[in-house]
Amino acid sequence: MYQRWVLHIDMDAFFASVEQLTRPTLRGRPVLVGGTSGRGVVAGASYEARRFGAHSAMPMHQARALVGFSAITVQPRIGLYRVASRRVFDLVARNVGTIEQISVDEAFLEPTGLRGATPDDVATWANNLRTQIRQETGLPSSIGVGPGKQSAKIASSMAKPNGLYIIPKDQEADILGPLPVRKLWGVGPVSEIKLQRMGVKTIADLANLPQTEVEASLGKTVGLHLWHRARGIDTAPVEPRAEAKSVGAEYTYPHDLTTRPEVDAAIDRAFEAALRRLRTDGRGARTVNVKLKLADFHTLTRAQSFPYAIDDPALLRNATNLLVRYPHEVGPIRPVGVSFSNLDHPSQEMLFPDLHPT
Repeated sequence: MYQRWVLHIDMDAFFASVEQLTRPTLRGRPVLVGGTSGRGVVAGASYEARRFGAHSAMPMHQARALVGFSAITVQPRIGLYRVASRRVFDLVARNVGTIEQISVDEAFLEPTGLRGATPDDVATWANNLRTQIRQETGLPSSIGVGPGKQSAKIASSMAKPNGLYIIPKDQEADILGPLPVRKLWGVGPVSEIKLQRMGVKTIADLANLPQTEVEASLGKTVGLHLWHRARGIDTAPVEPRAEAKSVGAEYTYPHDLTTRPEVDAAIDRAFEAALRRLRTDGRGARTVNVKLKLADFHTLTRAQSFPYAIDDPALLRNATNLLVRYPHEVGPIRPVGVSFSNLDHPSQEMLFPDLHPT
């Protein structure tokens, strides 16, 4: 049986790296990409900013407080990031053929030429690809390699920044076993709490559980899936992904929302989460949707469409604000959701120049 090699390529601090590439005065400085309002969220942070503890999805005011007076905040330029992403992954596709791009800045690869290759051969191939990306686009990348998608993705996080990390099959259990169980895909906060109550803290702890105990605690579908991943059983193929038709976020609160400020805060939360997913997807939206579930269990869904796809956060937020209804109009509200649909590449992309390393 030949050694399978799956690669996960992740563009380092992608949004911030693109800003530093196209704005030379930002190079070597702590850059925070994201909304600059009081409720803004960090969409990307350079490694200079990450040294202070700033990271993506953190409230901007918190990130700025951590970095201090040296922080440089810039508004996202989604169209520019999309151009950069396309250049990177068009280059990758020329080297590999089939890629599974899972976001604007990361993808899985399984080069047929590496089937049965030695770790040294894989390292040479992967480093050549990273060098080519840096030379042709000016952007840094990290690559993780393993016998399956799970191990490859974990390996890429261990390779950062701007590096390579390889997990051979015969070392997979030794390398992954001591890691926290939350490193596995599919282990969210709820699953992690359940596992901790069972005494499971590491991937090895989960791998060593009896199958019956896993099924009883986490279910036959999710539980077995996680158990197999923990045991290194990962045969999921690398194949092109179907594009999502919509992205969004919805939250249910433990009590009815009865005031305007409560609803505004809930809309803020759902909008920012939906916007992060739209940025990750790399497209714009022609339709904005707001969903409110009322105390009488009636669902109020309102939408607004544009003649072309939009990725500008201010325009999307203005549309969202127009769709919101408040308790004094419709009664108490509990679940609140915001989503973007009819996704497409924004027509204003042509306004952004191509990227060239300097």
